[in-house]
Amino acid sequence: MRDFDTLVEAINTLKEEGYQYDFNLADDCLECADLSTNFHPDHFNVDELFRFEGASNPDDSSILYAISTENGVKGLLVDAYGAYSGEISEEMLKKLQIHR
Repeated sequence: MRDFDTLVEAINTLKEEGYQYDFNLADDCLECADLSTNFHPDHFNVDELFRFEGASNPDDSSILYAISTENGVKGLLVDAYGAYSGEISEEMLKKLQIHR
């Protein structure tokens, strides 16, 4: 597994590797505003994930997911540790927790 010092470094490197879209979590899918489309859990895979911990504040902790869809769209999802656990479907939560 690769190791990055900062979230910004990881994002920049992954974007250079083709993870060009930004994903946001909805109740039961990932949303991609740039493509005006959604991806449900059975239509994407988590390729890699990276954890980052705030140096001075644990609240600054986050996870970066590198995601690819079944039709070749590659993008990134940033999650503050556990921020979405009560706001997304059980299916989405399981898909993302498999990789935690």
